Amino acid sequence: MRKGTAWETAIVRFLNDNGVPHAERRAKNGMKDRGDIAGIPGVVIEAKNERAIALASYLAEAEAERINDGADLGVAWVKRRGKSSPGDGYVVMTGATLVQLLAAAGYIATPAPLTRDV
Repeated sequence: MRKGTAWETAIVRFLNDNGVPHAERRAKNGMKDRGDIAGIPGVVIEAKNERAIALASYLAEAEAERINDGADLGVAWVKRRGKSSPGDGYVVMTGATLVQLLAAAGYIATPAPLTRDV
């Protein structure tokens, strides 16, 4: 099993074990890819297990896949070197995504429609 597939499978198992029973690996769709992990409505997860971490490209890929999927949020779940559990991995998102999550969880007032540019 290639390391990317193994990491995707580990994320799915972690989500399944932590209250996301419908999480599953998603089939690749080429240029219209919609992320690596499905099962959380409105959320795209791009799984990354690479020697060199490239946050900007991971977020660009998650954003393109979020748009392809019509999802509200897109994140990259990056494997942390020397750790095998997704619970120890890095979940990377934009500041705009963080504000959306904080509002949805009730930590802040629902923001006006977010602008990604300042």
